[in-house]
Amino acid sequence: MKCLWCASADIKRTAATVYWELPDGTRAIEIANTPSISCNECGIVYQNDDIVEAIEDQLFLIDTKLLAKKIDYGQLMSQPRVLKRNYFKFTD
Repeated sequence: MKCLWCASADIKRTAATVYWELPDGTRAIEIANTPSISCNECGIVYQNDDIVEAIEDQLFLIDTKLLAKKIDYGQLMSQPRVLKRNYFKFTD
């Protein structure tokens, strides 16, 4: 596995705090302990596409009005869903 930004192999899996805009655009939330990748060469910390997609799907499928301004990634992903799946995602 290599860094998506600089192609260095000097990367490690880590957890980071990220900030995410809710799908309705009303506000952003802080998500702690989000699975991330940290590059020791260029210093960037980012989330792979699977994590980004998981967060976006979860935020689309839950009642975001019930979310606090800060939440742990595990807590976010365990929130009860209003919908079973993202019916607007046509790649499944």
